[in-house]
Amino acid sequence: MSTAVPSVVIGDAPLTPAQVMAVARHGARVTLSEEARKALRHGRERVEVLARGDVPAYGISTGFGALATRHIAPDLRADLQRSLIRSHAAGTGAEVEREVVRALMLLRLRTLASGNTGVEVVTAETLAALLNAHITPIVHEYGSLGCSGDLAPLSHVALALMGEGRVRDASGASLPAHAALREAGIPPVELGAKEGLALINGTDGMLGMLVLACLDLERLLKVADVTAAMSVEALLGTDRVFSEELQRLRPHPGQAASAANLRRLLAGSPIVASHRGPDCHRVQDAYSLRCAPQVAGAARDTLAHALLVAERELDSVIDNPVVLDDGRVESNGNFHGAPVAYVLDFLAIAVADTASIAERRTDRMLDVSRSHGLPAFLADDPGVDSGHMIAQYTQAAIVSELKRLAVPASVDSIPSSAMQEDHVSMGWSAARKLRRAVDGLARVLAVELLTAARALDLRSPLEPGPATGAVLRAVRRTVPGPGPDRHLAPEISAVTDLVTDGTVIEAAESVVPLV
Repeated sequence: MSTAVPSVVIGDAPLTPAQVMAVARHGARVTLSEEARKALRHGRERVEVLARGDVPAYGISTGFGALATRHIAPDLRADLQRSLIRSHAAGTGAEVEREVVRALMLLRLRTLASGNTGVEVVTAETLAALLNAHITPIVHEYGSLGCSGDLAPLSHVALALMGEGRVRDASGASLPAHAALREAGIPPVELGAKEGLALINGTDGMLGMLVLACLDLERLLKVADVTAAMSVEALLGTDRVFSEELQRLRPHPGQAASAANLRRLLAGSPIVASHRGPDCHRVQDAYSLRCAPQVAGAARDTLAHALLVAERELDSVIDNPVVLDDGRVESNGNFHGAPVAYVLDFLAIAVADTASIAERRTDRMLDVSRSHGLPAFLADDPGVDSGHMIAQYTQAAIVSELKRLAVPASVDSIPSSAMQEDHVSMGWSAARKLRRAVDGLARVLAVELLTAARALDLRSPLEPGPATGAVLRAVRRTVPGPGPDRHLAPEISAVTDLVTDGTVIEAAESVVPLV
C-alpha cells in the first residue's frame, strides 16, 4: 500500500499539504530525522528537571483544566497521565474516517518531533510505528470542542499508544489495541510526566481535515470549470464574456484563473461557433453561465486564503504548556482553534455557492422553455420518459443540505471545564461539516456533468470543442448516451467517481492545460 508513495521525514521543516495527503490517504511511511530525535531529547531533559523540582508546573506536577490548582505527588504522576488519557477518551458516535485519523496522528507527531512538547523519543517513535503499521485508533464523531485543541479525538489515539481501546489494523479489522500492537511487535508506551497532555493538546484533527479538504477542493474547482464550459455549450451560450480584457476590469486572481480555463475549454468549439454570427439575437446569457468565473473564482480565492492558514498551522507547534528553546516551560493559548475554524466555515460557504450555481445550470438544460431546443428534461420520449428530471431533484436536495452546512460552527462557543475553558472554537465541528460539504459538491458536479454530456449528445450533429469533447468521451466510456429511461443512480455514482478520481481533469488536460 505505501511502497509506491515516498516516505515522509519528520524533522525541523514544516510538513506540506501534499505530505499530509501522502500519509493520510495514500499510506506513505514516516521517519523521524536525527534532528528531531535531538530536539526530543533536549525537550525531555527540561521536563524531567521540572518534574523533580518543588515549583508547581501545569500538567507536570498539577492537575488539568479547572483542577490545575491541585499539586500531584511524584509517585502519582504516572497515574495522572494515564488517568488523563482514559478520562479524555470520551468520544461517541460514528467512527471518523481512517484518513482523518492518520492525518491527526501525523500532525501530532510533527509537533512532538519539534521537542517543544517534552515527550520521550520512544513516545514519538511509537506513534510513527503505528502509522507505518497502518494501525488506526478508532476515533468517534463527537467529543471535540476545538479547545484545548481536539482533546477527545487525540485521546483515543493516545489510548492506543498505551495499548488500550480499540483500533483497526491494516486490513480494516477492529480489534483491541494491545492485540494489534503485539501482532505488529510494537511495545505500548508507559507515559511519563507531561506526556499524556502533550499527546492531546493540539488542533491536529481540524487541521488534518482542513488540509484534505483544501486539496480535494483544488481538484473540484477545476472540475467546476469543466462542467460550466460543457453547460455553456449545451445551452448555446457565448464565450465572449470570458475574454481576458473583460476579466482584467476586475482583477481577482481566482476569477482570472477560472475564466482562463473556460476560454481554453471552449476554444475551437463548433457549437459555440454555430451561433456567433449576426443572425444570433441573444444579447446575454443567464447569470449561472455568464457569472461562472466570478463565483468559481471567489471560491478559488477563498481556498487560497484557507491554504495560507493551513500552511501557517503546519509550521506551528501547539501544546500547553510548551517547552521553549531556552528551557522555560510556559502556559499559552495557541491550542485555540479559531484560525482554523474560521477558514473551515468560510470554505463551507464557498462550496455551497459553487454547488448552487452548478445546480442552476443543470436546471436550465432540463427546462424546455430555457434550453434553446433541447427536449423536456432531456427525455427520449418526454411524458413516457422522465429523463434527468429527478437527477436535478437529487442535486437540489444536496444543495439545500450544503446551505445548512454553510452555517458557521465557529460562532457557537459553549463553556466547559467549570468555566476554565469558557470560550471554545468548535473547529472540529466546522471540519466535520466541511467534509460532508466537499462530498456533496462532488455529487452536484457529477449530475451537472452527466446532464451536460447528454445535452451535448442531443446537439448532434453539432460537436463540442476538443477539450470538452475529450471529457464527453471519458464519460461515455463509463455510462451510455441518450436513450429510454434506465436506472440512473448507478450512472450518477459512476460519474461521481470520475469527478473525484481525477479522470475528468485528465481528459480535459489531454487537450488543454488547466490552472
